Amino acid sequence: MYRFVATLLSHAPSREILDGTAALTGDRTALGQAITALAEAARGTDAAKVEREFFQLFIGVGRGELLPYASFYQTGFLNERPLAEVRSDLSRLGIARAEGRFEPEDHIALLFEVMADLASGAVQAPASMQAEFFGRHIEPWAAQFFDDLAIAPSASFYRAVAEVGRLLVDIEARAFSLAA
Repeated sequence: MYRFVATLLSHAPSREILDGTAALTGDRTALGQAITALAEAARGTDAAKVEREFFQLFIGVGRGELLPYASFYQTGFLNERPLAEVRSDLSRLGIARAEGRFEPEDHIALLFEVMADLASGAVQAPASMQAEFFGRHIEPWAAQFFDDLAIAPSASFYRAVAEVGRLLVDIEARAFSLAA
């Protein structure tokens, strides 16, 4: 789920990704219903519309409607202490910036990719690191980001993405608090 949401937040989804998303089915749980709503949103749009929406939300002319960075949400500015802390933890995990990738490392998509790699074992780390990384770099701000995404003026397809992301963060926060 982390990798899926990260993919949708790192770049506008292709027609292939939208088609795959449209084929998803959920169950009666809140997350299942959010997945069903996301599938319906994917069926009701096309790649060009979602590309424009992504641009308006996250890139914009000068700046998008939202800045999906931990630094911004936690301090009101980009490239602040939260970014330095993420970089420090990524270094401890042996994770380096991918060549050709220029986003600061505190971007929500990159943080979700790291969580996916920790959960899958692609990044070797002590079991406690997943909860620690989540608690330090995602939990303090991601729910607010998804709430903001859900009400962003340009959001249509991404309103459904916001609900999936918000529920994922909520489920993980609860799960990690039980394990503590």
